[in-house]
Amino acid sequence: MKRIIKFILKSFAVFIALILFYVLSAFTLSKISVNSNTAAEGQTIPVYILSNGVHTDIVVPVKNHLYDWTQKVKFENTIAKDTSAQFLAFGWGDKGFYLETPTWADLKFSTALKAATGFSASAIHATFYKSLKENDNCKRIMISESEYMDLVGFISNSFEQDLGNFLKIETDAVYGKNDAFYEAKGSYSLFHTCNTWTNNALKAANQKAALWTPTDTGILYHYKN
Repeated sequence: MKRIIKFILKSFAVFIALILFYVLSAFTLSKISVNSNTAAEGQTIPVYILSNGVHTDIVVPVKNHLYDWTQKVKFENTIAKDTSAQFLAFGWGDKGFYLETPTWADLKFSTALKAATGFSASAIHATFYKSLKENDNCKRIMISESEYMDLVGFISNSFEQDLGNFLKIETDAVYGKNDAFYEAKGSYSLFHTCNTWTNNALKAANQKAALWTPTDTGILYHYKN
């Protein structure tokens, strides 16, 4: 019995130590900035970092002279089918969270466990917006054409594709009338969260970002006014 108790105590101590290490790493590495010098000529493309307080999206123009997202993220895939939208938000995340957890009260232990350990599929949530208003949770950045195309490449490569087509997830679990879900590459985990994906998108576009972060605050920290 003493050996069992000792084993349980040691296991608990290791578990607590791992949690503390994770929290400390997230705090420390999120404060280290990469791509801090983002000055470039011709920064004419508006891109937004949008947070709901937990999760972040990257928001881009629906279409411009460089790229037309509506060829693959179609208006008709949404309930509203509203073609007047000017911006398109992309958020990557755990498929189970997106489709099976409309509120925190609906969160299942199995969903959380799969998401934390990287044993579940992922999805991209695409939302059309007519306009966006800058505030503490919505930061606009201006990037160059070459940086934008690097961002387009990163986002596009995050989608599962069939002959170049993005794979829409047929579900009623949408958040509103202007959004849809698509199959995505990769798996969500404690070390690669929705915000890690957004942070990596910013890195791909040569924009300010954290060295690594699992949280939205780790990204927004580098965009304080």
